[in-house]
Amino acid sequence: MSIEGKAKEAAGYVKEELYEHGKSPESQKKAEEGRDLRNEGRIEDGKAPKTTEPGTGAS
Repeated sequence: MSIEGKAKEAAGYVKEELYEHGKSPESQKKAEEGRDLRNEGRIEDGKAPKTTEPGTGAS
């Protein structure tokens, strides 16, 4: 596990959580950007990416 991968996953998680409940298209876009960053970190650390929509609460 790399420090960079963990940092990306953590930052993506925070961004996703901040914006996932917003109703505006901008909020949804930012939540998706957070999910993408989170997945990038997960892939770097050899984990499977999250495949569900942000805000669904699914793992």
